[in-house]
Amino acid sequence: MKKDNTIYSIDGIPSLGTAIPLGLQHVLAMFAGNVTPLIIIANALGLPIEERTFLIQAAMFVAGITTLIQLYPIGPIGAKLPIVQGTSFGFLPTCLAISAKYGLAGVLGASFIGGFVEIFLGVFLKPLRKYFPPVVTGTVLLSIGLSLLPTGIRYFAGGVGTPDFGSFSNLLLGTIVLATILFFKQFTKGITSMSAILIGLLVGYAVAIPMGKVNFEVVGAAGWVAFPTPLKYGMTFHMDAIIAMLLMYIVTAVETVGDISGITIGGANREATDKELAGGVMADGLGSSIAAIFNVLPTTSFSQNVGIVALTGIMNRFVVAVGAVFLIAAGLFPKVGAVVAIMPQSVLGGAAIVMFSMIAISGINLITKDSLKGKNSITVAVAMGLGFGLGSVPEALVNLPEAMKLIFGGSGIVVTGLIAIFLNIILPEDQEETTIVLQKKVA
Repeated sequence: MKKDNTIYSIDGIPSLGTAIPLGLQHVLAMFAGNVTPLIIIANALGLPIEERTFLIQAAMFVAGITTLIQLYPIGPIGAKLPIVQGTSFGFLPTCLAISAKYGLAGVLGASFIGGFVEIFLGVFLKPLRKYFPPVVTGTVLLSIGLSLLPTGIRYFAGGVGTPDFGSFSNLLLGTIVLATILFFKQFTKGITSMSAILIGLLVGYAVAIPMGKVNFEVVGAAGWVAFPTPLKYGMTFHMDAIIAMLLMYIVTAVETVGDISGITIGGANREATDKELAGGVMADGLGSSIAAIFNVLPTTSFSQNVGIVALTGIMNRFVVAVGAVFLIAAGLFPKVGAVVAIMPQSVLGGAAIVMFSMIAISGINLITKDSLKGKNSITVAVAMGLGFGLGSVPEALVNLPEAMKLIFGGSGIVVTGLIAIFLNIILPEDQEETTIVLQKKVA
């Protein structure tokens, strides 16, 4: 039997026996993060359990559709890279503020308009590309990875708000998953090595059942077939809500540039092309407008899946497409989604620690493509110092206006990206590099 060598080819079509487990690990890695923002919004609005179930179903369906757009572009829209789309955590603070004033309809209206603005940004991304050299995109990517680590640890401990947060059983379960991933990744070869994350999650799921951490009653209560109803909550348009949302769309465009760079540097050891970056950002915007139609918050590229690509080196689009089909199935068949939804968060945490750390490593690899001294070193130092520092100590911004706190607080990615871009523009080139460039021109 001929060996399947298509798995590392971006356009290859590996066998389903290979593609299904690799695609499923992408889904399992992003599932909790994809539904959690909507659960938080639903709880804040006091929506009943039936409405929450509907929103989770819609989030799965939209994630699958928008992922396929990234994989198989519609004209210029789409990166044609193994990017997984899902509901963005970054928009959550802004969406909560808008929903408190205008309800879910106000959030969806602002999200719908904002998506087209991000498409516009993507169209003009090529002339802006010079402002995103490796030192800038690498710094943003490093910031994304580091900012996600606390989230990974919270999952590892059982999930914030759970009664047994930080319990020995949760820490043990996360450790079992982490150890399983390390073993299969480093001590086996072939499909078991490539599927190390999936194997770790499945082992953790199986161990969690006798520990009493999996409640199958949720699966029994879920329906068999249901289609997400478009515009169920309607849309309303309010200028202040739209402006607040637009600022976040600019921020998420920068994050998407970082994620796309992480995909190419981690999976192919190269920088992303202008076409890939522009297409990815435009797909982000279109996906968010589609999401609003289906009652879902804005979508963006998922960093944890960037970590999977960086860890496995597998850039195959078909693999991720298989995962996207599963996401759509989870949206059409609620019982399928429920089986994944009941996975204990500590199981996900064991995998998240590895995946999020690999994002940071990809950022470091990107930053160090050029000499890390002079202008580059000061750019990284100040951007990370202020950005990651303020993200770790958000109370330092307590006296700023609420709008500014929403934009510049939280993870610190926004501050990191803006400072990196600003310093890269205004700081003079190092004298040594300038001399080399001039010598080349003379020669």
